[in-house]
Order: sequence, then structure tokens, then C-alpha cells
Amino acid sequence: MSKDTNKKIMWYNLAFMAFSAVWGFGNIINGFSEYGGLKVIISWILIFAIYFVPYTLMVGELGSSFKDAGGGVSSWIMNTIGPKMAYFAGWTYWIVHMPYISQKPNGTVIAASWVIFQNNTASHVNTITIQIICFIIFLFAMVISYRGLSILKTISTIAGSAMFIMSLLYILLMLAAPAITDAKLIDIDWSVKTFLPTFDLKFFTGLSILVFSVGGCEKLSPYVNKTNDPSKDFSKGMITLAIMVAVCAILGTISMGMMFDSNNIPNDLMTNGAYYAFQKLGDYYKLGNLFVIIYAIVQLITQFSVMVLSIDAPLRMLLDNADATYIPKVFFKQNKHGAYVNGHILILVIVSILIIIPAFGISNVDELVKWLVKVNSVCMPLRYLWVFVAYIALKKSDGKFATKYKFVKSKNIGILIGIWCFIFTAIACICGIYSDDTFQLVLNILTPFILVGLGIVFPYIAKLQKN
Repeated sequence: MSKDTNKKIMWYNLAFMAFSAVWGFGNIINGFSEYGGLKVIISWILIFAIYFVPYTLMVGELGSSFKDAGGGVSSWIMNTIGPKMAYFAGWTYWIVHMPYISQKPNGTVIAASWVIFQNNTASHVNTITIQIICFIIFLFAMVISYRGLSILKTISTIAGSAMFIMSLLYILLMLAAPAITDAKLIDIDWSVKTFLPTFDLKFFTGLSILVFSVGGCEKLSPYVNKTNDPSKDFSKGMITLAIMVAVCAILGTISMGMMFDSNNIPNDLMTNGAYYAFQKLGDYYKLGNLFVIIYAIVQLITQFSVMVLSIDAPLRMLLDNADATYIPKVFFKQNKHGAYVNGHILILVIVSILIIIPAFGISNVDELVKWLVKVNSVCMPLRYLWVFVAYIALKKSDGKFATKYKFVKSKNIGILIGIWCFIFTAIACICGIYSDDTFQLVLNILTPFILVGLGIVFPYIAKLQKN
């Protein structure tokens, strides 16, 4: 075997890499909470079949076509359309991280509460109080990010791997519990009505949460041409990924259904569901709170380190690959640690607003957590839209770019699939905006429009500076 072959990634290794990057235990909790418990299983299967599989395979063709492009989605847009659209793609990718960053201090506080008290204490704290604590944690994260401490990348990787292992451990131990423990579990009714979702308003307004859960596979695009046979291995890896995620979602949901009654889901499941699950698991195996403490510690480290990395990494992706024509030159100023000073200031302003304002209109922590998940499910998938735009543009180029892997050979079919995924994502985001609560509805509308709209202003400021 040649030295070059030894460096190649096998398709099954690619599948495992993608699985740990895309899927998380929180996705199971969110789906179970918002889609009526076990009824989410059919919804997951539909999402995987009509959206997730074509999405991942499109990413494979884009990654193979632009294997030397370092900017991800914005690089694909640069090559297929042009610099102005590439700027908007890069801006969207960066700006949608603002609600994501604002969510992380909340997750950190809840995890810390479970480490200390091993109960749902955080759910009973006044929202203004908890958001003040979140604001202080965010300021601390800003200071660390500003100083460019690279050790957090290692810590985040280790914590993320531990979280991945614990998610699989939960499923395995829960499925084994009826055979090896005396735990009193819920008997699942295996009739069709238990799993058949109700296609009502809530079903369609919750689609954004499912779309948000399966996104992000574009991170794997640099590895397309590192497989032994890109024309076959990448598609095998991605289809294996889809199967693994589907199995994990289904078995994880069934495991949750053995613990929690699908007809009587706790109101705070999205806040504390994962902790309840591991606490119950410890009870079943006579280990007390061991599992929940370990999970809470891992979650605490993960939430904080991801917050710090999300402050810095997406900003670097925007500015390192951006055309200076569209961004005011003041944003390219760096400190001695390489952090973009004024970009960090803008993040400080935006995220501070996103942390503080909701506390004055959302009355309790559990509702706040649900809103944070919802607003992220509306904003984050906006970056996926650019993946589909790039793919449509690639197919329209009709063979202009050489590629070792093609999702579909037909130009027209490829364009139609790209349009389908674009429309599906857009509809999910629009439907996700809806809320019965007027305050939350206004926030859901204003947040994406203002954040994306800021990107339209910047080129005009840059042009004025240049003139």
C-alpha cells in the first residue's frame, strides 16, 4: 500500500466523523418535546429521506468541485456566482451565530445548576436574574476569546467527544434496562396511532427545529477528495451517516418514550430533559446521580467552550475570506493575539441585546429556553440556503468545474433538487417564526431580519469610506 493511500479516509471513518459533528443528544430531547413524544419518529424519517440525504450529497459534490477553497460556503458562492454574493453568504454564516452564542450562557447556567444541586433549581430562578448571570458569563467568554486561548479548541473537542459517547451510552443502557434492571418503565403502545404525527399548525411551525437539528454537514466538505474513491466513498459515507442519525434518533426517542409519557410531557423537558433522563438512568442502575453529574459537567464544559469558539471562529471565516470592498476597513483591525477587535465589539453589542431584551418579556426560564431553541431554529438554517444556492449555480455551470464526485449527473435534476431543498428550508424558517405569544413573535420576526439586514448596510459604509 502506498504512502498516499495510507493518508486516505475510509468511507466509514468519514461517516463517524460526520455523525459526531452533526448529531447530538439535545436533538432527541427537542424533537420529543415539540412533536408529541413518540410521534416525532415518523417526522424524523421524513426529514432524513426528503431533506437530509440530498443535502449531504449536494455538499459532497460542492466540496469535490472546490476542493482547494478554504472559505466553505462563501468560497463556493465566490466561484459560482461572484464576490458580492460570496460576501452575503459569509455574512449570513457569521451573523446567524449571534442567537446561537446568546443561547450558550443559558445552557452553561443550567448545567452548573445540575452539577451543584442535581435538580431543576435553574427553572425556578427569575428570568431577569438568570439573564444577568448569563450576561456576566458571556462577558467572561468575550475576554477569553479576545485573548485567543487556543487550548479551548482541545477542551471543546474532548468534551464534544465525551458528549457523543454519553448520548450513545444512554440509548444502549436504556434499551438494556428492561432485561437487566428492575426499573418500572412505561409500556409503549406499538400501534400506528402512537407514532402517527398530527399534521396541524404545530407540526409545520416546528419543522425549523428538525431542519436545524440535521444541518451543518458542510463542515465535512474538505474531506471529499481525501477518500479512496470520491465518486463512491463519499456518497457511501453520507448515506451511512443518514442511517446512523436515523437509527440514533429513532432508538433515542423510543428510549425517551420508555421514561416519559408521550401524552404527558413535562413542560420543562427542553430545559431539563437530558438531566432527568440521566438521573432516571442512574436510578435504574442503582448508581444514584453519577450519570447526571458526569453529563452536567461535560455539558458545562461543552457549552462554555463552544460559546468562546463561536465568538471567534465564524468571525475569522468571514473576515479572512471576505472581499474588503464590502466590509468597512475598521473591522479588519487585529490585536496582538490575532482577534478582530471591532468585530468582537459588534458581537458584544448584538449578543448583549439578545441576552437582555428577552428577560423583560418572557416570564420563566423554561419558556426562555424554548424561545432560544426556536429563534436559533429560525436563524441558523438561513446559512443552509446558501449551500443550495451554490449547488444550483454549480449545476447551471454545466461541467465548468471538474469534480471527482457527482450527486446527480443530470444538470436539470440537480437544479430541481437544489430548488426543493432551498424552498423546504425557507418554508421551515418562515413557519418557525410563528408564536402564540406576541412578544416572542415580534422577537422571532425582528431577530433574523435585523441581523441579516445589517449585512446590506456594511457594503454602503465600506463604499463611503473608500470614496
